[in-house]
This record gives sequence, C-alpha cells and structure tokens, in this order.
Amino acid sequence: MTEQTRLEPGDKAPDFTLPDSEGGEVSLASFRGGPVVVYFYPRASTPGCTTQACDFRDNLALLGDSGYQVLGVSPDKPAKLAAFAENEGLTFPLLSDPDKTVLSAYGAFGEKKNYGKIVQGVIRSTFVIDGDGVIAKAMYNVRATGHVARLLKELKLGS
Repeated sequence: MTEQTRLEPGDKAPDFTLPDSEGGEVSLASFRGGPVVVYFYPRASTPGCTTQACDFRDNLALLGDSGYQVLGVSPDKPAKLAAFAENEGLTFPLLSDPDKTVLSAYGAFGEKKNYGKIVQGVIRSTFVIDGDGVIAKAMYNVRATGHVARLLKELKLGS
C-alpha cells in the first residue's frame, strides 16, 4: 500500500466549504471559536455508516453541551444525504464531497484494505478541530460501532 498524507495533532485543519443536505453551503471557517468534530464516512444509509451517524445523533446533546459541533462528510450527493438525515433523524450537518477533494486533504480517501484486498475508498476517520482551526485529534481507520463512545472517553465527556 502506498503511504497517504495523514494529519496529526498540531496541524492546521484544511479549510473547506461544501454543500450540505439542505441545499446550503457549510464552511469550516464559520465554526472558528469553538471545537468541531468532523467525521468522514463512506456512504450514507449503509449499516456501518448508519450506526456511526446514529451514535453521533444520540450523543449530540452531550457534545453540544461541551461546546462541540459535529459535521459528517461523505462522497454522497446532497439529495442522498437529505434522505439519510430524514430517515435517521440526523440534526447535524451532513456535507457532500463527491469529488473527494476534502476527503483527500484530510487523508480520509485512498488505499485501504477491504476484506483482505487493497482498494481505493473512504477511510473512516474522525478529527477534532479546536477553535483556532488546529487539529486536536486525528483518528484514522475507526470502527463504526463503538467509535463515538471511544471519542467521548478520549474527550473526557460523559460517564
């Protein structure tokens, strides 16, 4: 496998502006001043991605009470993201990156192992970005199940 760019704590978070599921645009810069969790996932409405999104949804109040905003990013088109948000009751922004520019800038797209084969695809990843736009946490190859609980523990939130 070839080595991909990986962001690390202390790196400046690549800025972006992407279309959201509601037809608007969301810019990372608009969240300056407070921490943001940006997570990248392969495809809306698939079992793993639904589990992960619902875990974020179910912990949104806890994250929000601690000042965190949540943004989900996938290569899906806005219409698919809108259906996903409606079907699962997701109330945080879901952003569309069909050309995978932002995914690539974060090292969340590239070669990965899938069922023993090396393939090109979205690398399930989560980043915590501080209020100054600096990466505080960079988590690659996370599992859909249990990831949000692990993140909350690392952020020292909840029980």
